[in-house]
Amino acid sequence: MKVKPQVEIYDTTLRDGSQGEGINFSVADKLRIAEKLDAFGIHYIEGGWPGSNPKDIEFFQLAKKRKFKNAKLAAFGSTRRKGIAVEDDEQVQLLIDAETPVVTIYGKTSMLHVKEILRCTPEENLAMIGDTVRYLKDHGKFVVYDAEHGFDGYKLNPEYAIATWQAAEKAGADIIVLCDTNGGSLPSEIKEITGVACGKLNARVGIHTHDDIGLGVANALAGLEAGATHVQGTVNGYGERTGNCNITSTIPNIAYKMKKRCLPEGSLRKLKELSQFVDEIANIRHSPRQPWVGSAAFSHKGGTHVNAVQKLVSSYEHIDPESVGNQRRILVSDLSGRSNIVMKAQELGFKIANDTPELKHILNRIKELEHAGYEFEAAEGSLALLIRRRLKNEPPPFVVEAYHVSMRRDAAIQKGTEGKSVCEATVKVRVGNQFAHTAADGDGPVNALDSALRNALVNFFPQLKRVQLTDYKVRILDGEKIEPVSTPAKPGQDSGTASKIRVLIESSDGKEQWGTVGVSTNIIEASLQALVDSLEYGLLKKTKKA
Repeated sequence: MKVKPQVEIYDTTLRDGSQGEGINFSVADKLRIAEKLDAFGIHYIEGGWPGSNPKDIEFFQLAKKRKFKNAKLAAFGSTRRKGIAVEDDEQVQLLIDAETPVVTIYGKTSMLHVKEILRCTPEENLAMIGDTVRYLKDHGKFVVYDAEHGFDGYKLNPEYAIATWQAAEKAGADIIVLCDTNGGSLPSEIKEITGVACGKLNARVGIHTHDDIGLGVANALAGLEAGATHVQGTVNGYGERTGNCNITSTIPNIAYKMKKRCLPEGSLRKLKELSQFVDEIANIRHSPRQPWVGSAAFSHKGGTHVNAVQKLVSSYEHIDPESVGNQRRILVSDLSGRSNIVMKAQELGFKIANDTPELKHILNRIKELEHAGYEFEAAEGSLALLIRRRLKNEPPPFVVEAYHVSMRRDAAIQKGTEGKSVCEATVKVRVGNQFAHTAADGDGPVNALDSALRNALVNFFPQLKRVQLTDYKVRILDGEKIEPVSTPAKPGQDSGTASKIRVLIESSDGKEQWGTVGVSTNIIEASLQALVDSLEYGLLKKTKKA
């Protein structure tokens, strides 16, 4: 027997979220996200506006052939146009044709919009709301009425705002949703006005907020505190301008902070997975600073913080990270204390404790390297190798004895065409007492160096064929702060080109990912350091436990 939720979650990622800058979902994308949201336990999924574009019409045609286990699919539209009968409004008919169990329409709440945008009488606007809701109810639809500019309209003219809500209720709307469309209200205003709506209406009240002043989630929670039982938002806060209420933050706040039922038991442990999935479909890099689900949400860097977490995790964590599918991360930097190293080393699989003799040397070495420009927060592969080398005192599996990188430009074959630049790298490596000397071309010097190095090693270590470089980042470090710089800038020379270079590389074997780092005044040398660490860690990560 299903337990009735105290708060229903209405997701509008596929409609309102797709209006965000840089967001563009294909029909296939929308179907995949809808299925993921349904599996997660979302109650309503707003699929789009069939009256606005062919893509959404196609989505609803395909979606009606799918069975949703938890969610009800909603089509979105507006009230009828002024001066036209509802049954003659093509946009309203398309809402019926979408064949969704739920239809959500928006109407005007603000007298300013009625006069300046619709340019109709207040009475006509009320009729537009009532006619459309009634028509949809007559066609068997569950109707959600979005009161656009619900809060701004109330602030301007409370009596008329209430009249618009009551017009929707009288016509049979199942839920009246107050919308902070401009996203500029404060939680105190949201709470007060939502409380008024709950007192004036018998229908259920919902809340729809935007994040224009950074209060989208706070305002949604304020609405719930005032009596709303339905909240709308988008995964990761996608949406127009600065975005919508982020349900990825709202849902755990409802469940863990407000102690209200909103999703099936076990769903919240898949919250981070859902957040990353939608980012991946949208081709957006997942934000590490997302509350609850970001990789930094439960990360600890300061030595005193880590020491406290080592003794009592709740001292610096408001909830168990695993409750939302996340995990604790211990960061290592020049701010690290002994506890950072111990917990991070244990996280990486090493047997180490506060009284391990090598711990002091490892800590000092990390701080020296960080001062020299290295950064280990995103380079756990290099950090693991540093720890292992000190604990195990074993020779590396291979050594680069020599390398050379050159670039040439082939002459243009025809006049007026550009020649092609080709980079070539040669690498000499030693594995035990054996040597390999190989060469390779590449699209750039790092690509050529990477290819030559792999070619030299795969005969000794065939498993390296699975390791691929997935990302490459270069940062110029401040030469005035990072000392020493081996070649001071000459007069008239850009000091940036004389500074140290930090290279961060991300690699994957198809199952796991890891980062490595290299630092030098020479970008090729820094890249080689990171590449060597990447391949060495790829060989040793299965046996890194000491």
